[in-house]
Amino acid sequence: MTLACPTPAGWTQSDSLSSLACSAAGCGPARRLRGWGSLAGGALLIALWLLWLLELAPGGAPAHQPTITILVWHWPFTDRPPELPSNTCAHYGIAHCHLSANRSLLASADAVVFHHRELETRRSYLPLAQRPHGQPWVWASMESPSHTHGLGRLRGVFNWVLSYRRDSDIFVPYGRMEARSGPSPPLPTKSGLAAWVISNFQERQRRARLYRQLSPHLQVDVFGRASRRPLCAHCLLPTIARYRFYLSFENSQHQDYITEKFWRNALVAGAVPVVLGPPRATYEAFVPPDSFVHVDDFGSPRELAAFLSGMNESHYRRFFLWRDRLRVRLLDDWRERFCAICAHYPHLPHGQVYEDLEGWFQA
Repeated sequence: MTLACPTPAGWTQSDSLSSLACSAAGCGPARRLRGWGSLAGGALLIALWLLWLLELAPGGAPAHQPTITILVWHWPFTDRPPELPSNTCAHYGIAHCHLSANRSLLASADAVVFHHRELETRRSYLPLAQRPHGQPWVWASMESPSHTHGLGRLRGVFNWVLSYRRDSDIFVPYGRMEARSGPSPPLPTKSGLAAWVISNFQERQRRARLYRQLSPHLQVDVFGRASRRPLCAHCLLPTIARYRFYLSFENSQHQDYITEKFWRNALVAGAVPVVLGPPRATYEAFVPPDSFVHVDDFGSPRELAAFLSGMNESHYRRFFLWRDRLRVRLLDDWRERFCAICAHYPHLPHGQVYEDLEGWFQA
């Protein structure tokens, strides 16, 4: 007669037969030890596998992320950069990012960003002789091609582009719409039909020509330095809010060029933007199609004027239905724009070079 040996839970029949076979005298101690050793080794491998999955899973133990240092060579439009504490980028929801204007970090920075206006006006120069090998350089500009010059001398210098263009390496629009978490604010009371704020009026620009054609048929109140009716910074939005429509006419018409004239002056103020800029499809990539009026939808300025002046209240309020579920977020802080480099950094092509930056931007 043979003795039945107990089989550990979880073992298969083959494990029992091969490793724990019992003889007529009982189970062999050496074989039992080898069997338990195999079980312990398997359990250890399973535990290590589960820990590896835990690190990959959302909410698992995070892997160490090195801090990325972005050096701003010359702060846009000023010789005095703002204070940049260590948590600057964390304030915008971007971790492990160090933004600095300290040029002594040139040799160690992970990337250096140059704002074009200072290069164009020769207020700043490229430190080409001191450039560390392989260090990515970022060209930054929020101006349109019509107001950007001197790109021809920047061939083969920059690796990445930061701009409002959607095909930029670091895409930073002037604004965007986000989901609204609470009730929308009431629509401002309207007392005027259309407003326009203009500081640099040039007859050669399409916006000036369109205004000349539109004004005989539409009452437009014009503010700004060009009309000798300047508005203080705190007066701008409350003034526009009193009008049903705002002429969001860009100073030039280029790919994706939609500025604060649309996002802040109209949408944030609570006026319906009448837009002159890129095609309607571009605007619709950013905002609902029924949130603005596009001048290209009309056969003539007179037809546009008749549409605006003849709109009833019910039709007008349909332009604001988006406010129940969406809100406008302005992206006008250069600190946030530069911190965005860190968010894109791991995914950017490190071997890329813009051999013809002018050709790309002017296209």
